[in-house]
Amino acid sequence: MQRRNLLKTLGMAVGGYSISTGSSAFSPTPKRVLRIAHLTDIHVQPHLWAARGFAKCLQHLQNLEVKPDLILNTGDSVMGSSGISKDKAAREWELYNKVLTSENSTPMVSCIGNHDIWCPPTASFSDGKKWAMDESKIAKSYSSFDKNGWHIILLDSIHCRPEGKGYFARLDEAQMDWLREDLNNTPSNTPILVASHIPILSASVFFDGDNLKDNQWVVPGSWMHTDSAQIVKLFNRHDNVKLAVSGHIHLLDRVMYNDVAYCCNGAVSGNYWMGKYKQTSPGYAIIDLFDDGSFLNEYVKYH
Repeated sequence: MQRRNLLKTLGMAVGGYSISTGSSAFSPTPKRVLRIAHLTDIHVQPHLWAARGFAKCLQHLQNLEVKPDLILNTGDSVMGSSGISKDKAAREWELYNKVLTSENSTPMVSCIGNHDIWCPPTASFSDGKKWAMDESKIAKSYSSFDKNGWHIILLDSIHCRPEGKGYFARLDEAQMDWLREDLNNTPSNTPILVASHIPILSASVFFDGDNLKDNQWVVPGSWMHTDSAQIVKLFNRHDNVKLAVSGHIHLLDRVMYNDVAYCCNGAVSGNYWMGKYKQTSPGYAIIDLFDDGSFLNEYVKYH
């Protein structure tokens, strides 16, 4: 009954699934302290009505009965590609920021996605990431902050492969040390939400392509964090890590492991602005965070 009453307060059209964690029926009703709109994989480009679709998404979330306090963008803001010209990459970022300026009044924090990094063979990966950070108004590629009783961690999933071509998902040594210290410095009674572009843990990666080969599952290191076991082990030392959200796969899933919910929250662009991607419609997630460390994660179709 408690969860049903909470859902009634959302005041929105919902598609997909919901995730809730709650207290026992004898506990006081938790108070929502923060509402986040989780947008990911927007893939703005000058084609396929992408800018118009992004604007519609922003309008939709700002017209909810209970408006979000914060937008969390977990990357792939532009279509991008290492194969396009620098001029085309610049036009995509210009279009993305034009839509944000004209259609959004809600504060936003962002992670960097792989499509955001322009890195042709003649350019450096670090320079491409710095450009993406500048366009996204990010001072550091990973960071954390406190808001309304929750601690929110933004990770940088995207790293250049050792051979110097392509990317894979992991935290480098400096970021892992920082994460370990950040978790240690967060009071144990402060609930934590972690955000990354590429999933730390996901079920969708098994269905995002032909990755069953010779009766063996093959999950590329660019689809899910290659250091998942290390991160999960670190989270397991901190009971206040409640939720980890991501995008990248354009599919919806939830994995519960060691009492942490790992949510891959679809894509604003769906199938790159060509409708559904497999069974997942274009959308975004509304994440309600409560004062007792519980949360709701709802996927919203904005069309």
